[in-house]
Amino acid sequence: MPHERPRWRGLRPTGPATVEEVREGDRRTAGAAAPGPGAAARAGALRLMPESLGLALRFAAALALGVMLGLERERSKPETGGFAGVRSFALISLAGALSAYFDLELAQPELALGVFAAIAAIVLVSYAVTARLGELGSTTEISALLAFLLGSLCMRGEVGLAAGLAVASGAVLALKEWLHRLAQRIERTDVEATLQFAIVTLVVLPLVPDASFGPPPLDVVNPYQIWLMVVLISGLNFASYLLVKVVGAEHGIGLTGLLGGLVSSTAVTLGFSQRSRQHPEQAPALALGILIAWSVMFVRVPLLVAVVAPPLALALAPGMLALALPGLALCAARWRRRRSAETASVRAGPNPFELGQAIRFGLLFGAVTLASKAAELAFGDAGLYLAGALAGLTDVDAIALSMGKLVSGGGASLDVAARSVVIAVIANTLLKGALAAALGAPALRRALLPALAAILAGGALGAVLL
Repeated sequence: MPHERPRWRGLRPTGPATVEEVREGDRRTAGAAAPGPGAAARAGALRLMPESLGLALRFAAALALGVMLGLERERSKPETGGFAGVRSFALISLAGALSAYFDLELAQPELALGVFAAIAAIVLVSYAVTARLGELGSTTEISALLAFLLGSLCMRGEVGLAAGLAVASGAVLALKEWLHRLAQRIERTDVEATLQFAIVTLVVLPLVPDASFGPPPLDVVNPYQIWLMVVLISGLNFASYLLVKVVGAEHGIGLTGLLGGLVSSTAVTLGFSQRSRQHPEQAPALALGILIAWSVMFVRVPLLVAVVAPPLALALAPGMLALALPGLALCAARWRRRRSAETASVRAGPNPFELGQAIRFGLLFGAVTLASKAAELAFGDAGLYLAGALAGLTDVDAIALSMGKLVSGGGASLDVAARSVVIAVIANTLLKGALAAALGAPALRRALLPALAAILAGGALGAVLL
């Protein structure tokens, strides 16, 4: 059967190929399939170039991370000198990369172990010398061993992990003074309460039954889910508690209102209202602090709901925005008009990880969830609105999380649940306004009540539009 001529597009018409054309094509194909020694060398060089470049980049990353740690340690060296600085840390990190190279590429794990032993011996000798001189700190020595390990990670291809660890450790080293001040402000009871809560959560929570209890359709009480909500709200409150501990208690009234709103806007309202009786001339500034604390709550609630039910948080956003905008606008206007120099103090309150407080919130959350479901069954949507209004008088967090749980389980629609949370926030704000009017000075009432009316009007509009 004759060979067919190759069908090259755009050339001469195809047809049977001659014997000479077939032989010429075979010779060209053989020449392409069997390159000479020069071509093989060039191909090998091209293959080696990416490998050599990658190897160089891993060594360079190890060197850079060592320099970064060394710069921080160089800055912290005493005037009399110290164990290691920027050059030593760079070399230690390179030694870590080299030891990993011995192990991975040269199959010489004993050399890698020998390099690590040599570095560790130098570190131990340095610590022994400095300890004999009365300097018992070992931060620099531990950082040197860490630099060695980071270099090893870079050579093993984990450059991203090594860089993240280097940044984190560098931040810990650089924040020495701040961390020491924080440790002085954290009391022993705080540590004990946190450990107790962690033990109960990590040991007891897995043993709690993850099942709903109660007669259908009131079977909405799930001990496991309730304790998860306790962990969530306690963790968020602990972040606020820790923030107050970090920045201290004495601040300007505006910052005090901001921090107090993270901890308890009700406590800020009570404290500032009582203070206005003692210092009537500070009433405008105290009204500003109270408005800031309320506005923080309007932002905090949807963020809390977003953790357990993101769709509800989105549905809730317009209503909470309608509440927050009047308060924020009034805060901005008062802040421009009066930049007060008066100071106030904010208490961190009890540690949110104390078991008694956590258990009380768990019981309240379970009761609000059960009451909301019962009210919905008895009165429909109006029952949820009533439950929101009543629960808002005690704790907004409990009703917000309960609505999130009902929405996630299909027990309530998004718009009804969002409206119930807005009603709870309105009821809570109305209660705090009543407390301020009853306990505060006349000047505080004159400054606060028009703002309260604007906030409630915005909240009512938001609830209607949901």
